[in-house]
Amino acid sequence: MALNTLVLVVAMTVALGASAIAPQAAAPQREPDVIFVPTPPDVVDAMLKLAKVTSSDLVYDLGSGDGRIPIAAAKTYGARGVGIDIDPERIREATGNARSNGVADKVTFRTDDLFTTDISPATVVTLYLLPSLNLKLADKLMKDLKPGTRIVSHAFDMGDWKPQQTQTVSGRSIYLWTIPQPSQRR
Repeated sequence: MALNTLVLVVAMTVALGASAIAPQAAAPQREPDVIFVPTPPDVVDAMLKLAKVTSSDLVYDLGSGDGRIPIAAAKTYGARGVGIDIDPERIREATGNARSNGVADKVTFRTDDLFTTDISPATVVTLYLLPSLNLKLADKLMKDLKPGTRIVSHAFDMGDWKPQQTQTVSGRSIYLWTIPQPSQRR
């Protein structure tokens, strides 16, 4: 009887302890600035074409959601990609999508804040945020990115920073900027 009681106590302790330490979805560092709205595939393709992505590029997608833009850059152009999203659930989803698309060796995803993360290695940056967030990011992009880095935004411009090109794809606007030499920066 004492052995049965001991086994029962140990089993309950293990069960309760396991539920207490079971992996939980990590909470975002802070609430996301936008809800995840996926960019349609034809717009993804047009954004990457507008940026003239090649296999030598490192594409950073800020607010990467399910990872479709860096995954498409890797699959279509052989580029490397980094997706940044503050929501750990989106990062798990994107990482799984990279694996299932066979590009996990070319694309990584990080749970991070797009306003504070290091984006300096990027040669292409993609965005689908909000006008206020693009405006808030503009100085960081100008300061942190190397001359020649291309930036493509779906749907929203950057206020006074005029794009070099604008296209409409399936009724949606996309915008392109290139980081100028320091002497030509705004």
